Amino acid sequence: MTATTSEVADPPIPGLYLDLAAMETNVAVMQRWCAEAQAHLAPHIKTTMTREIVLRQLAAGAWGVSVATARQAELGAAWGARRVVVANEVVLPRDLHRLAALASATDAPEVYLFVDSVDGAAAAGAASRTSHPLRLLVDLGVPGGRTGVRSEADAVALAEYVARTHGVVLTGVAAYEGILTNDRDEATLAAIDRHCRASLALLERVRALLEVADPVFTMGGSAFPDRVVGALARHRTEDTGPITTVLRSGCYVTHDHGTYAQVSPIIGLQAALRVRAAVCSVPEPGCAVVAAGRRELPCDAGLPVLLTACSPDRTPRTPLRGTAVRMFDHHLVLTEVEGLHVGDVVELGISHPCSAFDRWPGLTVLGPDGEPIASWRTEFR
Repeated sequence: MTATTSEVADPPIPGLYLDLAAMETNVAVMQRWCAEAQAHLAPHIKTTMTREIVLRQLAAGAWGVSVATARQAELGAAWGARRVVVANEVVLPRDLHRLAALASATDAPEVYLFVDSVDGAAAAGAASRTSHPLRLLVDLGVPGGRTGVRSEADAVALAEYVARTHGVVLTGVAAYEGILTNDRDEATLAAIDRHCRASLALLERVRALLEVADPVFTMGGSAFPDRVVGALARHRTEDTGPITTVLRSGCYVTHDHGTYAQVSPIIGLQAALRVRAAVCSVPEPGCAVVAAGRRELPCDAGLPVLLTACSPDRTPRTPLRGTAVRMFDHHLVLTEVEGLHVGDVVELGISHPCSAFDRWPGLTVLGPDGEPIASWRTEFR
């Protein structure tokens, strides 16, 4: 959506702000990294649900998009994706019928869908249209994780069922390697590597059942895509059949100042997202309260960090110091504060972009000089 003059001239405080140059750098860096790794990229657009961002990802060469819901799949297709991976179990008939209609529309995208149960596969088959079948990916999980079949034996049995089910096509295997915390310690990496190996082993076990010559194997979020492509490199031999490797990274597109800054293996990504808010109180020495809290700032993967501050006349505050320690609905408490005064506008770096975009109906886009140049709308609802 095009911004109005007032939206650009008088952007909201508090508000979500995007550094356009940094975001476009991230799009190019990730696309190049995937090409060098011999992997396709279907960015998980649930991170941003912002048309202008997705258009840039597709224009850079993305194989398709990943989504979490039927509505997101429809939007991804409307924005130009030729392949849509629904990285989730869709089981309600009304949602499956929406996906089936999407797959059979004029100039339809290829629609891929995770499945981890016979009931889910049967529901997809009942909704699918024979002329344009839904493509099913057997989802392999881990005990104590989220979705996904818990054992190879059960996954093979499910694949056999899908192969017999009318109206759907068994296309490959899916998994998610973010099964523990976003931490690159030895135990976490070992667990991720085991899951990658198990997922690839499953692909080989069910290859004879697949109804496509070039099966899809999809893993790879923004934290550990290197472990996925590393496992694939070790898996490939002269006897290995073709594999279409699809990574589903999403948060790379804006990166962050928190969890992904700590764990991402991709060199060159830049933190492109921040929240601007006002200092509304300095109630004690060394303490400042910012007028933005849980309703405006993600807090599921670490508290925000103080980046910059300026006075009401836009003079930068230096020296500057402050540490976020507590968050309320609309307030963030900073301690060890130096340089902040009531009425100052601060920039806060965030952790976990997936929990930032969905808090806002829109975001303000910043040009090279840090000044607003556009306003984009998010489409989570």
